[in-house]
Amino acid sequence: MDFQTVALAFGLTLFAGLSTGIGSALAFFTKRTNTKFLSIALGFSAGVMIYVSFTEMFSVAQDFLTAELGEIGGNWLTVLSFFLGIFLAALIDTLVPSFENPHEIRKVEDMDIEHSERFKRLYRMGLIAALALAIHNFPEGLATFASALVDMKIGIPIAVAVAIHNIPEGIAVSIPIFYATGDRKKAFFYSFLSGLAEPLGALIGYIILFKFFNDIVFGILFASVAGIMVFISLDELLPASREYGEPHMSIYGLIVGMIVMAVSLLLFL
Repeated sequence: MDFQTVALAFGLTLFAGLSTGIGSALAFFTKRTNTKFLSIALGFSAGVMIYVSFTEMFSVAQDFLTAELGEIGGNWLTVLSFFLGIFLAALIDTLVPSFENPHEIRKVEDMDIEHSERFKRLYRMGLIAALALAIHNFPEGLATFASALVDMKIGIPIAVAVAIHNIPEGIAVSIPIFYATGDRKKAFFYSFLSGLAEPLGALIGYIILFKFFNDIVFGILFASVAGIMVFISLDELLPASREYGEPHMSIYGLIVGMIVMAVSLLLFL
């Protein structure tokens, strides 16, 4: 595997992670949350992830594993790896209390700066949200990196989908810290720092797995990543998209995401 491929895959993961900064910027320079845009965008991300997981990543993993282990063994390991990815994502999710989870819906206008007595609580909430986001972003970084490493036509749209997914998370981290401290730089810094967990996840995953990279490892990794992305889509993206108050827009975004992913894959045949 050449250095250019690894560098490009890492660059895509870095781009996806640092998009939390876009959420911070939106929080600081807009007075109201554009719920329609976020509903469509989050639905779009879910559509991209679900479509590519089931139509591309799962089948690629199946091809790798059946070629190495035969029809029965390869298919069983593919399915087990897929559900292992779901289990790992669910396990990580349970580590974060729901009331401090960065995936809990927040809007810019909901954070009232007049409640000065809540400064300490807001600051703590923002810091824990940043830590929670870092925990959540770790497997997402590995997912983006692994996808790009094997096939750029899969990696690029996944990086874009994860980047969109990170925008409202940037809001969730930066707004409480900003209203607790009045310091935009500090709020942006913590949001930015939490986004670095994605390239860190990619780097650690690469260091740990590099010596063991072969078709079986890639197959297991791809199936697990498909499971992680399906869980993220169903547990986080779609509920978040609907909770912004635009349920129809959520589904429209989902369908458009699937169409865009399907067409992009067809164009690279």
